[in-house]
Amino acid sequence: MSRIGKHPVPVPSGVQVNVDGQTVTAKGKLGQLSVKLIDEIKVSMEDGKVTVLPKSESRFARNMWATSRTLVNNIVKGVNEGFTTNLEINGVGYRAAVQGKELVLQLGYSHEIRYPIPEGIQMKTERPTAISITGYDKQRVGQVAAEIRSMRPPEPFKGKGIKYETETILRKEGKKK
Repeated sequence: MSRIGKHPVPVPSGVQVNVDGQTVTAKGKLGQLSVKLIDEIKVSMEDGKVTVLPKSESRFARNMWATSRTLVNNIVKGVNEGFTTNLEINGVGYRAAVQGKELVLQLGYSHEIRYPIPEGIQMKTERPTAISITGYDKQRVGQVAAEIRSMRPPEPFKGKGIKYETETILRKEGKKK
């Protein structure tokens, strides 16, 4: 029995959820998202909650049960609250700034990197060494954060680079004489 899948997804007020066959669509104050679930999963809307159940007792259906429930939960939470990922920049002279619809990064290269901000994503830089990425689609927020981090991933000797706020860098000892 799935521990995550057996809990129904509560639908908060202000969010409309429509179940049409295997497609679940959520519409809220931040936007509209939909997810298409596999055929081995049965999804239904009752009493203001979305219930996800496997159609059969096959191993694949039981494996996808919790995954499908989490996908539905992510779209419901996304259109209601949204998701935020924070990045930190470490290094002398490393900084970021939002200019119009671009994120301008100076990461120790001979040139500055201009990253166009995609539709549906907002970025803020409270400090020159902190980037906040916000959006209603969890997958896109994570993908944008991963792309920005890949421009200068943190290195283990001095810890310079771009890292997630919650990430810890395993530090290595330098050369010995």
